[in-house]
Amino acid sequence: MTGSPFDFLGVSMATASYKSEYIKFTQLRRLYSGIIALVLILLFFGGFYTADRRNAGGFFNGLPKFFDFPVEVISEAWSEIDGLPALLWQYIPSLVETVNIAAVATLMGAIIGLLLSLFSTRGLAFWPAGIPLFRRSMDIMRAMPEIVIALVLIFIMGAGPIPAMIAIAIHTSGALGKLFSEVNENCDMKPIDGLVSVGATWGQRMWFGVFPQVVQNYFSYALLRFEINIRASAILGFVGAGGIGYDLRNTISWGKGRYDDATAIFLLLFITIVLVDQLSSVLRNRVLGSQE
Repeated sequence: MTGSPFDFLGVSMATASYKSEYIKFTQLRRLYSGIIALVLILLFFGGFYTADRRNAGGFFNGLPKFFDFPVEVISEAWSEIDGLPALLWQYIPSLVETVNIAAVATLMGAIIGLLLSLFSTRGLAFWPAGIPLFRRSMDIMRAMPEIVIALVLIFIMGAGPIPAMIAIAIHTSGALGKLFSEVNENCDMKPIDGLVSVGATWGQRMWFGVFPQVVQNYFSYALLRFEINIRASAILGFVGAGGIGYDLRNTISWGKGRYDDATAIFLLLFITIVLVDQLSSVLRNRVLGSQE
């Protein structure tokens, strides 16, 4: 049974209308994309122009000399290459302090982040009404850079590794709490419902129903965060938080005559970060492999 000519005419008109709307939508999207690209380009060049003005017009003039400082550091270090092993050994205690700051901060942050993640996950929270409060708390912790927290704590507590450890732990709590909560949301609720049916407490539900499902992902994220915290700990040394970053700031501030020390510190940091990165990658692969 064939349709009437009016039916075919209606379909053709609807198709033409849809095509016209699609073309308009495509053109509008291209217009918005072009405007956004233009704004980004203007911001890019405006940032360079502002940097050049605030640098007394020396920003662009200094670009050709960009590699002068690294060449000067490497040249002086090469001329003192015989003393490099002794310098590496000299700064190992500071490196150990930096790694210790990162390790303790990661452990503290992981514990606090774990609790925050459990308190902020729907279906698992001990106090469901407080979920928004705990989520906003993690947002604040994650949004505040470690260096800002460290500067405030150094002003209150004085220079040393303790402010750096607390600052990194606060930021880590927010970051890991967010990651852990996303892992928690993918939990199978059947074991938890079974524990509820037999009268298990909240702690028992978490220990026997949730942790067996998520502990491997927790461990993987904590290792990844440990790598990041080693770099953060070294950076915080520049503001007086101790560790090898503090020694690096002193050697660079001294200038010529201490560039061999700076090179030794750079090498120690590079070797440590590469080793930790490789080790944590191996551990993460084994954890995820055993999970599968």
